[in-house]
Amino acid sequence: MASLILKTSISSNSSTPITSLNPKAPTFSNVYFSKLTPKPFYLSTSSTGTSTSFTKTRVLAYRPEYIPNRIPDPNYVRIFDTTLRDGEQSPGATMTSKEKLDIACQLAKLGVDIIEAGFPAASKDDLEAVKMIAKEVGNAVDEDGYVPVICGLARCNEKDIRAAWESVRFARRPRVHTFIATSEIHMKYKLGKTREEVIKIATGMVRFARSLGCDDVEFSPEDAGRSDREFLYQILGEVIKAGATTLNIPDTVGYTVPSEFGQLIADIRSNTPGIENVIISTHCQNDLGLSTANTIAGACAGARQVEVTVNGIGERAGNASLEEVVMTLKCRGEQVGGLYTGINTRHIVMASKMVAEYSGLHVQPHKAIVGANAFAHESGIHQDGMLKHKGTYEIISPEDIGLYRSNEAGIVLGKLSGRHALKTELLKLGYDLKGKDLDDVFWRFKEVAEQKKLILFLGVEQHLTDADLIALMSDEIFQPQVIWSLGDLQVTCGTLGLSTATVKLIDANEEEHIACSVGTGPVDSAYKAIDLIVKEPVKLLEYSMNAVTEGIDAIATTRVLIRGENSQTSTNALTGETVHRTFSGTGAGMDIVVSSVRAYINALNKMLGFRNQSGSKVYSRNSRVSA
Repeated sequence: MASLILKTSISSNSSTPITSLNPKAPTFSNVYFSKLTPKPFYLSTSSTGTSTSFTKTRVLAYRPEYIPNRIPDPNYVRIFDTTLRDGEQSPGATMTSKEKLDIACQLAKLGVDIIEAGFPAASKDDLEAVKMIAKEVGNAVDEDGYVPVICGLARCNEKDIRAAWESVRFARRPRVHTFIATSEIHMKYKLGKTREEVIKIATGMVRFARSLGCDDVEFSPEDAGRSDREFLYQILGEVIKAGATTLNIPDTVGYTVPSEFGQLIADIRSNTPGIENVIISTHCQNDLGLSTANTIAGACAGARQVEVTVNGIGERAGNASLEEVVMTLKCRGEQVGGLYTGINTRHIVMASKMVAEYSGLHVQPHKAIVGANAFAHESGIHQDGMLKHKGTYEIISPEDIGLYRSNEAGIVLGKLSGRHALKTELLKLGYDLKGKDLDDVFWRFKEVAEQKKLILFLGVEQHLTDADLIALMSDEIFQPQVIWSLGDLQVTCGTLGLSTATVKLIDANEEEHIACSVGTGPVDSAYKAIDLIVKEPVKLLEYSMNAVTEGIDAIATTRVLIRGENSQTSTNALTGETVHRTFSGTGAGMDIVVSSVRAYINALNKMLGFRNQSGSKVYSRNSRVSA
């Protein structure tokens, strides 16, 4: 259990236990509650002669009782995750309902307080996905009584708010989040409305949401960072009267700097009538790279809810990153007034990997906390310091976020390795696989290990690396429901004639389909053969390939982005524009053409699965990581 040391000690000159401390948390050893404070803490002792010193260590996973408009502990910060709503608005990040449910389950394991599951009015598919999350994740109460709030976004109109309430009302703790622009540029050019009209719409829609039976209503003045302060105080005061329980202050275009945004929150606290009856929230975009800094500044100034996304994905340059904000509060909590969250940080790595794979938006290597290089040390000076003491160059232990260092037991994964060794290595990378999931990856691992065994470099057998395992996980586990799968592939290419490809695909009913085509190269001809079988006209928007390791035997990973000619559409929450959904797919293999074909098939499966999720039944032959 992660903890934050409190500068509090108790001294006793006898060996008699302290009777004013009562154990209240049997699931954690040495965890107590004081009669003077409800906050739980670890109790450690040190003795010198007859004197015993007791040191309290507060448990970060403590979560105050959930009350929509107030938090019993003034130092507790609610984590509002909008990965499934704002994050999915990133180009190519479209996810199926099953993928959204998997991520929602992982967010619940993380312990986020609120999950913004989507924008239900965007499409029927979005509404059904939010409803499914509300029913399943929104009612999964754990042994400590925790269950996340399930939230739906809505513009300030009755149609949107009805859709949001219809989708989230099945949750144990439902919330409707409604918004309208308040900056002069937005009101003039986007809304074409006066200040008085905007206030009337905002208060009317908050009242409407409450009239539907929703007791937890969040209101956001869009583009608050560029809004007139006096007008902002006025409209916020009016929506509080109308029944809002949380006021979210968004820096919609990432325009403010930390000192400016912190002052904005402080001014709202000082000048908004009735502010003591609501929770202040922040939502910071990353257009200038300041989203995390602005979010922390807002929390220091009094905001007690922060809106974030896993890996910082979202519109344009993205949002404040959940892992960055949470680990900042955990690592430097004493510098920000003792603020803390209820996040179980050991699930961060798995959440990051899941979001990256399902969204198709891979994490940059130097990304803070979850990037591949975040805990890598190449400089000789740094390596020397790390060998002497890890604290010389690491302020966070990788184990705290669920990342384990390479083993020191001399285990090398190869053709003869068994399930136990593979499971152990995957666990160190943040993947906890069981049952069929482990079997699927194991047999794929054995296949690749056999291929690597045939490739010798200076007479030395090549073994699978961590990067190889991650690529296999991506290709075998984090994939959409199987509608089409690759059976066999044969290509002929070179300078002597046209490239040709013969492809065998297997459908959901186990029937085989074979097609042959020519093209400008092996990948082009293979894709055209697939199109002849699937008969779904699509446009290839992006194609990229990378080797995951060094050497001629490296596994290649491919990512493609496609859009169907008869593609599904949705409504952008902020602009109201109709957008055509795009779908990403990834594939991995030691053969670059096979890797490319797998990526294309996975993108097609995601597109077809998304289309079928609200209609005909889709049969799935592959499994998922248990969330």
